[in-house]
Amino acid sequence: MFRVAVVEDEDDAADKLIACLRRYSDVHEGIAFDIVAFEDPVGFLKTLTPDEWDIVFMDIEMPNMDGMEGAHRFREIDRDAVLIFVTNMAQFAMQGYEVDALSYILKPFSEADVERKITRAIQLRNRDAESILITQRGNIQRLPLRDIMYVEVRGRNLVYHTASCTYTAAGSMKSVEASLGERGFARCANSYVVNHRHIASVAGASVILSNDVELPIGRSFRMDFLAALAKIAR
Repeated sequence: MFRVAVVEDEDDAADKLIACLRRYSDVHEGIAFDIVAFEDPVGFLKTLTPDEWDIVFMDIEMPNMDGMEGAHRFREIDRDAVLIFVTNMAQFAMQGYEVDALSYILKPFSEADVERKITRAIQLRNRDAESILITQRGNIQRLPLRDIMYVEVRGRNLVYHTASCTYTAAGSMKSVEASLGERGFARCANSYVVNHRHIASVAGASVILSNDVELPIGRSFRMDFLAALAKIAR
């Protein structure tokens, strides 16, 4: 069961999103949604607790508090839920990296577009439960993928960076790309593979992570890196 919040002040748009979610559940065996609708971010945030939601659809243009501000406040409490913006202003949605948004749905939206985003959100939530095993000084360490911010290659070693510490293990960039390349990670430079869930922004030749770490985007990697991020967001 996936807990889904629909934060949308337009009744027609909210009803259509909820109908799309219910039809998706009807045709995908084993997928069920517990859906709650909110008219604005104020009501949504009032009783919010960590890990309460799996997926959040957030309109951007709303009274009382706009969706972007609501998303920033939401991320102060919950860093892991999948956030999808719903808007008729694509330029606002492009700020989504600031709040770790998966993607956006542009109004007026089609059921097919919503279905694609639901599929990606479910894949991401399922991926969040995944982990990898690394061997560090003879000890085996399990690392949840969601906790890995980026992986750095240093000589013949891999350094896995999380928000709180680092883990070093033998390995190569080839092995990292093979194991993480299709799981939400993208290579931005010769020595770095970054988890897209922790990207705050992309500015010029740098990618800024949610903990303010700045990594370079190599000139020869830039096109493939941006293409990988676009593919992840589809």
